[in-house]
This record gives sequence, C-alpha cells and structure tokens, in this order.
Amino acid sequence: MKRVNVVGRLIASGIFQFSLNGMYQKGDVILGGLFEVHYFTVFPELSFNSEPQQLYCEGFTSRGFKQAQTMAFAVDEINRNPDLLPNIKLGYQLYDNCLKLGVSLRAAMSLASGTEEEFLLDETCSGSPPVLGIVGDPGSTHSIAISSVLGLFRVPMVSHFSTCSCLSNRGKYPSFFRTIPSDAFQVRAMIQILHRLGWTWVGLVFSDDDYGFHAARSFHSSLAESRGCVAYSQVLPKDNRPTELQRIVGEMKSSTARVVVVFSNEAYLLPLMDEVVVQNVKGLQWIASEAWTSSTVFHTPRLMPYLGGTLGIAIRRGEIPGLRDYLLNVRPNDQPVRQFWEAVFGCRLEPPAGWVEAGGDVCTGQEDLRDVETNYGDVSELRPEYNVYKAVYALAHALHDLLQCVPGRGPFSGHRCASLQRLEPWQLVHYLERVNFTTEFGDRVSFDDNGDALAIYDIMNWAWLQDGSVQVENVGVIDESAPAGQELTLDVDRIFWNFESKKPPRSVCSESCPPGTRVARKKGEPVCCFDCISCAEGEVSNTTDSAECLRCPEDFWSSPERDLCIPKGVEFLSYQESLGISLMTASLLGALICAVVLGIFTRYRNTPVVKANNSELSFLLLLSLKLCFLCSLLFIGRPRLWTCQLRHAAFGISFVLCVSCVLVKTMVVLAVFRTSKPGGNASLKWFGAVQQRGTVLVLTSFQAAICTAWLVSASPTPHKNTRYHIDKIVYECVVGSVAGFGALLGYIGILAFLSFLLAFLARNLPDNFNEAKFITFSMLIFCAVWISFVPAYISSPGRYADAVEIFAILASSFSLLVALFGPKCYIILLRPERNTKKALMGRATTKT
Repeated sequence: MKRVNVVGRLIASGIFQFSLNGMYQKGDVILGGLFEVHYFTVFPELSFNSEPQQLYCEGFTSRGFKQAQTMAFAVDEINRNPDLLPNIKLGYQLYDNCLKLGVSLRAAMSLASGTEEEFLLDETCSGSPPVLGIVGDPGSTHSIAISSVLGLFRVPMVSHFSTCSCLSNRGKYPSFFRTIPSDAFQVRAMIQILHRLGWTWVGLVFSDDDYGFHAARSFHSSLAESRGCVAYSQVLPKDNRPTELQRIVGEMKSSTARVVVVFSNEAYLLPLMDEVVVQNVKGLQWIASEAWTSSTVFHTPRLMPYLGGTLGIAIRRGEIPGLRDYLLNVRPNDQPVRQFWEAVFGCRLEPPAGWVEAGGDVCTGQEDLRDVETNYGDVSELRPEYNVYKAVYALAHALHDLLQCVPGRGPFSGHRCASLQRLEPWQLVHYLERVNFTTEFGDRVSFDDNGDALAIYDIMNWAWLQDGSVQVENVGVIDESAPAGQELTLDVDRIFWNFESKKPPRSVCSESCPPGTRVARKKGEPVCCFDCISCAEGEVSNTTDSAECLRCPEDFWSSPERDLCIPKGVEFLSYQESLGISLMTASLLGALICAVVLGIFTRYRNTPVVKANNSELSFLLLLSLKLCFLCSLLFIGRPRLWTCQLRHAAFGISFVLCVSCVLVKTMVVLAVFRTSKPGGNASLKWFGAVQQRGTVLVLTSFQAAICTAWLVSASPTPHKNTRYHIDKIVYECVVGSVAGFGALLGYIGILAFLSFLLAFLARNLPDNFNEAKFITFSMLIFCAVWISFVPAYISSPGRYADAVEIFAILASSFSLLVALFGPKCYIILLRPERNTKKALMGRATTKT
C-alpha cells in the first residue's frame, strides 16, 4: 500500500525541511510532541555562497525537558499496559520549539508529514511515518498557528499548556484539544477571587502575544460585569525597552490600585520585575496567571520582598506513580539529554579542544542524578507534566476505542470502522471528541464540544518565610464542575499577606456607600469611582443596585439611617385608647339611660305625664335616641367597608327618626292649642295618631332614600391616608360622594330647624306641661352642635374627625334626652303628686 502525505510534498520541495535535535522512539504508531526545552534560538548567518546551516537553540530549561520526559514515560507505561492498545507499540517523535514560532511551526509540519519525501506503510513499515497526533504546543500563539494549518487536514493536536480562549473556536480549530482549562475559566476564577476578597480596583499587565491579549480582553469584560474596574492596562514590550518598562512601573507606583493582575510568562515578566526592584515599588498584591504561578525563577531574595504573598491560579496538581524513577534513570543518549546531563553535572560528554587543559570535567555518562539536588527529580508539584500525561493517555484511549470498533457497527458512513493501515486523522479526531476516562489520580478526562477539558485550578500563595525561603502553598481550589455558587473554595486564614498589617489590602477606587446613601457617578471616571449621596425621606438604599435609592412601599417608611423600610404606624380611633374608651363609655351610657327611661315610661305608661302629647311618639323617640347612641360605636375601630357604609346611613336615619318625632310632637302641641280656640277642632283631626305615625314614616323614608342613592352611586369606603403624617397611615372612611353626605346632613338640618322654629313659636303657649319650651331648648343645642360640627369635622385629621362626629352625635342625643325626658322623669319619680290629670288641668285653669 502506498500513501503520499499532502504536507510531505511541501517537505520535498524544501519549504518545511526541518532537522533539529529531538527524541525519537520507534513504534507501530507514532505520537508527536512539541516542548519548550530551550529559551533562545540562534540563526546562522546567510552568506548565499553555501548551503545555509541549520539553526540551533541555547538556554536549556529543565522544566520543558521534564515535560518531554513525562511524555516518554507515559508512552512507555502504555506499552506495558496489556489492557490499553494490546499488540500495538506506541512510539514518539519529540521536538524542541526553542520558544520561537517559526521553529515550532516547522517542527509541527515535519511531525504531521513525516521526515521523508514519501513513505510506505506496509508489512515492511519502511520509511518514517507521520504522527497520528501531536501533544503540544505549550504556547498559545504557536498553537494558533499550528492548528490553523493542521486543522485543514484534521490532524489532532492536544495541548497541555495553551490556554488562550480563542482556541475554543471549533470553526477555526476543528482538531485542537487541550488538557489545560481555557483562559476564559481562568479569568472567571480570578474574578471570583477578587470578588471574595473585595477587590474592585485593579491594575492589569499582560504580555504582547495572543495569550496576553485574549486574556486581557476577557478579563476586562468579565470584571466590568462583576462591577469591578481596571485602573490601568499595560502591555509588556517584547523588546524589553527600558523607557517603556519605567513608564509602566511608574504608573503602577502612582495608581491607587493595590492589586495587580498579570497574564504573562517568565520571559516577559522578569524585566518588569527588575524595574520594580529599581523603583522600589512595594505594597502591591500580585495575582499571577497560570503561566508564571509555578515558576521558581522569581523565588529569589532580591524579588521576594516585592512578590511575597502572590496569589496565583495554578494548573491542577497530579500524581504520576513511577515517574520519579523514570526521570532519574535517563542516560545521555539523545541530544536533549546530553545537554541536560552536562548542565546538571557541569561537565562535557564530548569536550572541545582545550576543555580538559582549562580544568573542565569530562562526563562519563554513568553519573547518578540521585546524587544532585535539582527540580528535575521533584514530582511533588506535577502540574504541566500531569497535563502532558493526560494528553498522551487521551490520544491512546481514542486510538484504543478506534481499534475496538466492530465491523458493520462503525460510526462512519455505511457503519464502517477505521483501520490502522488506512487511518485518516479526522477519524481519530472523531474518537478523541468522545474520550472519557479517569486517571489513577482520580481525575476524569473528557473534552467538551470546543475541545476544552474540565476546568479545575489550584489557588497558590507564595509564602515568604523568616529564614528567607519561599514556600508555595495551596490555599484553595476552583472547580467548574461544582454546583453553582460553590466553584471557589478559599481558605483566607492560610494566606500569607506581605504587608505590615498581615491582612489583605484594600483595593477600591471609592469605598462602598454606607447604608442610606446612593452612588453618584463621577463624570469621566470609571464606574468604581463615585460619591455617596444620602437618600431622600421615604427612600432607602438599594442593596442590589447602589446607584439608586428605592422608595419604600406605601405601608412602610424609611428608618432614620435610610437603610431599612419599617412599617408605618397605624392610626384610627381604637377601642384600646383612652379617647375611644371614653367615647364608647358615653355611647353605652346614653343607650343605657334611654333603656332606663324606656323602662320608666313603660312602667308608668298609664299616668298622665306619659300619656300627654302622644305617648307612642315618646316611645318611638326613646328608641331612636337609643339608636343614635349606639350608631356612634360604628365610628370606633378600624374602618371596614361595611362599617363605612353603615355608620353614616345608621346615623342619618336614626337622627331623622328622632328629629321627625320631635317635629311631630311640636306640631301636635300647636294643634292642641288651636283646638282650645273656637273652630280649632277641624285642625286637630289632621294630627291624629295615624297621621302622626305616617308623618314620621314619610320623613324617615325620605332620608332612607337619600342614603340608598348615596350608597349605590358613590358608597363610602375605607381609605389609608398618608397625607397627614409621613410616618403614619391614617385609616379613615372617605364619604365617596360629598353631595350625598351633604344631602344627608342638610336634610337633618332642615328638620331640626323646622322643629326649633315651631317649638320656639309655641314656647309660651298656656299649658300646665308645655313641651314646646323643652323642645326649643333641645333643638337650640342640637342646631348649635351640628353648626359647629361642620368646620370642626373638616379641620380635624384622621381619628379626630371621627371623634368630632361621635361627640356631635352624643351631645345632640344627650340634649334631646335630657331636655325632653328629664322633666317628665323628675315628675314621675320625685313628684308623683303632680302626675295626675287634675294637677295638670288645674294648673292650666289657674293660668287661664
């Protein structure tokens, strides 16, 4: 079988020809890897007179080498696992990207196409085949460039350190995966930490690359959504210009923000920290992104006075059993291992001329790494290495699932399965998207629709100890899979604060407005910078939106501090207060007296005093007076709909019944007087018992009609009045129709005035017991009371209006009761000798 790789054509033409020292192990299936083993790239001079030499790298770093060795260990462990990829031997081809995009891209193209112009994959397995998948690249910018090309051919790439949120775009990067969380979640994690510690005013510094720019953009928008502000935003220059670094540190020094968030790696950040030391900028709280949280290059006595107490987002720490022994058992066979070996032991495996003469040591290759103390053998903080480990296993599990496919039940068209001999990269991508397994450390590995892994971070704190050493402690965890609101776990008491107070700093542009005030934005300033203005009366500060005050509900009032709505006081004429008790007592006393008088009149109903001037009207008058006294009770207590409707109707009808009886009595007195004159008998027949009852009924019925029309058209209703007092609710009955209430009172007034006028005219009529004088007196008091009632009622607020009306009812009722029935009771009870017809008639004869 023969297959010509598309990218291999470019290799053949020399465009992507790549030859750089790396690590290689043969296998049935090859996995590629890209790691940062060197910091700097040296490009040879181009003379155009000879074939250009290959570039080479300098500045060896054990961290990238350790990650590459972790991938080699994972491949070796999988090959020893009979349950994963049985009968298949994995191999690897690892390259160093030298921290340069051009180098990384060329290495990736070589991995994806194979290092030969063409290769054959058959029984002889001749040639160097292309890789099925690539672990890396650690840099976001590199991964963007590489995935843009490899995505065209659906070659899967699983990065262990590229965090740019832009890589979650499945349309642009269809075959990109990562075992490290996206910066989008890292930013959300930082925002949660800032929110927990009350920091709303922060500075932002980021590197001049895709990682920094995308993280900064996401941080800006997320911080604004959480009501925070960026005091300043600075880009770290690529060329480390001193003037630019001085300007950035100068702004950090002059800003009131005490918290600085940095999205960068060590290469960009180290020059800035040198300038921080020069300008002696202390008192800042640094927040580190995952790119430099675990870096030990900053843990020096020179930098820790400034960086002590740093809080950082760190990749999830894991454990890989057996890795330490594997790391310490390497031998200087491959070129990267040779460089590592020489750097660790300070010797040369192939010494140049004059090396030995100059006192240099020669490496034997048998030195023991256990005899030296380096970070290389430290497996207590496996973070990017753990992600490399998971990335290799993700590719292995995807390939294992692909090989387990049952013919006729495959996921591809026609239910076909993929075969290893004719495997296309996009087929492996299909299985990689569905990977789901758990590591021995207990972490589940799977990818979402964007190729992102489950996000979980450790929160690290740089504790600067008294002996000058640095201890990086885990003080919390952020787990995206946790229930909403419980993603962040932070032990604030364990955090080392690099301040004299040993407490977290305050980093706000303006302090939060106290209760009872609202935020007033400063024109031209960020939203975090504001003034506080007191809320108005009846308003309280809004706890959810401090930019405005909320008016309290109708039944509530603001506390003196304007921070709480408290229920308003309730006011109405109550049975529990002294005024209500007094009026109720007077009403019941009046009704009781009416009952006593009624009892007396019933007991002595056959005596002349009772029988005089129609005893039936006297009984009806007593009953109406009793109703007048009792109707005043309807004005006491909290107004209800039925009490509001009944109180004025009962009052109006009761008083009309009462005044009608008085009016008829007065008319009877005049009629009786006229009968004593010649021809007067004719007028008396119009005032018989039937006519008297009929007159009272007609006059009362007219008032009942007024009340009915009033209740039907505009009935009185209970009302909560807040105009009298801002801190009280006055419960009252609104009359509804002023015309109806006026008609009710006016009608009573007309009848009372007629009664007064007729009684006044008959006051001196000759009679032994002339009631006209008492009616005149009672009507005079009645009219005076109700004339004074109108202005007093209108000017009295709340419960006092009800009290005025009750007082008017009681005063007028008592005046009628005392004036009309007092003299009669006096004669009946105390002067019985005058309670005879002879005594009454004799008195009249004498006067005649």
